[in-house]
Amino acid sequence: MNLLKKTLLILTLMVVVGVSAHAYSDDYERYPVWDQIIRKLGRGIANTAFGVCEFPLKWYEVNHEEGGFAAITYGTFRALGYFIVREVVGVVEILTFPVPLPGCSYTPDSPEWGYAPIIRPEWVISPAQDKYGFVYPELDTLK
Repeated sequence: MNLLKKTLLILTLMVVVGVSAHAYSDDYERYPVWDQIIRKLGRGIANTAFGVCEFPLKWYEVNHEEGGFAAITYGTFRALGYFIVREVVGVVEILTFPVPLPGCSYTPDSPEWGYAPIIRPEWVISPAQDKYGFVYPELDTLK
């Protein structure tokens, strides 16, 4: 039991350091493979843990584009679909983080194998979706 706790602590620390070090970068291929592997694991954990955030995000998007009634009905079903996809992709990325997957290249429409995200956007909440600065409060100062 003690070994399991230590292993989980080390794995969590590696994920936090690996993901936070490259959170604002768009040029992933220049990083070593180990960093891409850790990023894939972190992305899978984040997508699985925070996939439920698709509901308020989709409600907001549909409400902004089509109104409140559409957000209540269509937005809920749209969010449910995105939630299911994000959860499944998160589990797949967690289970396959040490191996590259076909079609997961950073070059769009490339059949190459890689560690790139399976779905876009890569994270549940991207800077474009963070309208009020809750997740990325000082994005302009980090560029």
